[in-house]
Formats: sequence, C-alpha cells, structure tokens
Amino acid sequence: MSKKAFDKIAAGLTEAIEIARGETKPARMYIPPEIDVRAIRRKAKMTQDDFAACFGFTATQIKDWEQGRTRPLGGVRAYLLLIDQAPDAVRRMLSEVRRKAA
Repeated sequence: MSKKAFDKIAAGLTEAIEIARGETKPARMYIPPEIDVRAIRRKAKMTQDDFAACFGFTATQIKDWEQGRTRPLGGVRAYLLLIDQAPDAVRRMLSEVRRKAA
C-alpha cells in the first residue's frame, strides 16, 4: 500500500473516531448507493407520471429506476431523499420557484 493511500485511510479513520465521540460533525451527507424510488413515490401517493411531472423528472426515468434498468446518480439521489423526507415541502418550494419565474 502506498504512503498516500495509507494516509487517506488513516485520516478517514481519525475523522470517524472524532465523529463517533461527538468531537466533530461529519463533513459530508451520507447518501446510500441504492434508492428505492418506487417506495418514495408510493409514500408520496403519486403515479409515476404525476411524480415525474411534479418533481421535474421524466416518466421514463421513473420507470427505468423502478424497474432497475438504471439508477439515480449523484445529486439526484440526494434530491430523492429530500422528496422522501418532506414531499410537501419540496412541492411548495418548486411551486414558489415556478410562480416567481412566471
């Protein structure tokens, strides 16, 4: 193992210990690698088409994610987590942005 790789691992472990002890806050938000889009959509009580239209996706994206053909990447996963936790708040924010843009 290279010194650089070792130093990165050691720094990560040190940070993890500090976080566990409450000495520091995590630097990054944890976003799971897999997001259950179907469960999020069903929790919001929306059809695929309605969910896509409301939150700025395409119906094809929703279908592909739910059927496992593709998966949401990057910031889209974080956005889906926000929708999961507070769908009404996200809807209100999007409505406000649309209203201001009109």
